[in-house]
Formats: sequence, C-alpha cells, structure tokens
Amino acid sequence: MRADRIFAYGAALGFLGDMLMGDPRRGHPVAAFGRAAAAVEHRLWDDARGRGALHTVLCTGGALTLVGALRRSVRCSTVGEVALTAAATWAVLGGSSLRREAQAIGRALDAGDIAAARRRLPHLCGRDPQALDEQQLARAVVESVAENTSDAVVGALVWGALGGVPGLVGFRAVNTLDAMVGHKSGRYWRFGWASARLDDVLGFPGSRLTAALATVAGPDPRGAWRAWRADGRKHPSPNAGPVEAAFAGSLGVRLGGKLAYGGRVEYRPVLGSHNRAVEIRDIARAVRLSRRVSALALAACMGGRLAAGAVLGRARRKR
Repeated sequence: MRADRIFAYGAALGFLGDMLMGDPRRGHPVAAFGRAAAAVEHRLWDDARGRGALHTVLCTGGALTLVGALRRSVRCSTVGEVALTAAATWAVLGGSSLRREAQAIGRALDAGDIAAARRRLPHLCGRDPQALDEQQLARAVVESVAENTSDAVVGALVWGALGGVPGLVGFRAVNTLDAMVGHKSGRYWRFGWASARLDDVLGFPGSRLTAALATVAGPDPRGAWRAWRADGRKHPSPNAGPVEAAFAGSLGVRLGGKLAYGGRVEYRPVLGSHNRAVEIRDIARAVRLSRRVSALALAACMGGRLAAGAVLGRARRKR
C-alpha cells in the first residue's frame, strides 16, 4: 500500500480514537516524553542558548530515533504501518481532552461555582486562576480552545500529512518542549529560546490552516476574516495571533487584554475589538467551532496527502 494511503487510514483511525477515548489516563507517551525531557533538562540546564539548543536536539532526536526503530519493525506489514500511524496520531492529538476540560469549566461557571472553575483552569492553560473573575475565566477558556485547536490537533495533522509518523511525533515533541521551557521566565529566557523558535516555525502552517478553517466553518466568516486581517499580527505569538483573531471574529467576541502568568501580569492586544465581551455560553460555541475545525483539518490533510501521492505516482509512471 502506498504511503499516502497508509497515512490517510492511520490518521482517520487515530482521530477516531482520540474522539472516542481521549487521552489515555495512564502511560501517555507524551507524558513519558515530558518526564524524559525534564530529566535531560536537569542534567543540561544552564542560562545559555547553546545548552537549550542541545536540550532541544537531544529530546526531539531521541523521540525520532525511537519512531525510526518502530517503523523499521513494521515496514514489512501494511497492517502494522497503519496501526503505528493510528497509534501515533491518537497519542499526539489532544482535541478530545481539550474540549472535555473546556466543557467542565463551562459547567462549573454555569453552576456559579467559580472556585471549581479556577481549580480546573490549570488543566487547560498556565494562567493564574485565582485573580480571574467569571468573565475572565470564560475568556481564558475560549482563548485556550482556539490556540490549542491549532497546537493539539491541526498542527499535528499537517505535519503528519507532510512527514508521516516522524512528522506527527516531531511536531508534538517540539510543541511539548515549548510548553515546558519555551516561556519567557528568568530560568528559561535563554535556555528555552531554541524550543520556542522551533515551535514558532513548525506551528506556522497549522496555525494558518486553523485560522482559515475557523473562518469558513464558523458562524460569521466575514467577521472572522476581518478580525484575522486586522488583529492577527498584534498578538506577541506569530501563530496564536491569527488563530485567536479568527476565533474572536467568528464567534463575535473580544479576546486578549489583561493576563497573569506565574505572578507576572501582561497586557495583550485586544482581538476583535468591535465585538462583545466573552460570556459563559461562548465556551460551548468555541468547543463546537473547534470540533468542526478539527474534522475539516483531518479531511484537508488526508485529501492533500492522497492528492500529492496520486500526482507523484503519475509522474513516476511517465518516466
């Protein structure tokens, strides 16, 4: 079976696995990678970009080496290759868990239990929840759903379509490293630089596809396009900006403003400035939009990989 079909079948099965079962509660491969990366960091850390770059190379290279060994073990079996692709897709996707956590916070806010919503917010993003009121919690959830639809679903599918299982795993490894060491704190300002910059590069195609799909699949395509065009570049993240702006315009809400991370207060540019403030009901709307975007991304990546395979196949036959 051609590699493009193996990816298409495996990605569809892995996507279905994530949708039906979510993340495994024990023995998650991404969690295991995180523990290994933390151990490498413990030995390597220094306030220097070179050490951080070495950390990125060793951790990502280790993950890809393991993937290479697994691929060699199944290369003579089509069923094995499809199964490996499905398992890798299921392991790296986080769409189901993302939506489940967002819905749990939405239910807590609906019930007026702000304390419960604050307790659950760290499962979704790294903000300081104690200083957030009801509206700020709802806004944090919508922003996290938007950004993580790109990081936890669409970006992985794009790199899977481009590079198969190594693309899936490599993208998730770099994205995980960015979450661990890529933030701008005193400890990681230099050490995390390489992981953060590499994540920006790898996240570019997935974030643009996410923004485009949020524009065409949302309730207000015109508003999404206007917000993306007007506000997407204002965000300090080159990839989160277009995605959050497109979600803001599509849902007709304002995102951005005052944020608190690790005791540090930041003021982000407002995205969708002409729209209304986020309300609790917008969490469910963002979840539905995320689900549509994810399904369309799967279809687009499968279709693109199959089309590219067909073109390459015709070119080979003509030689």
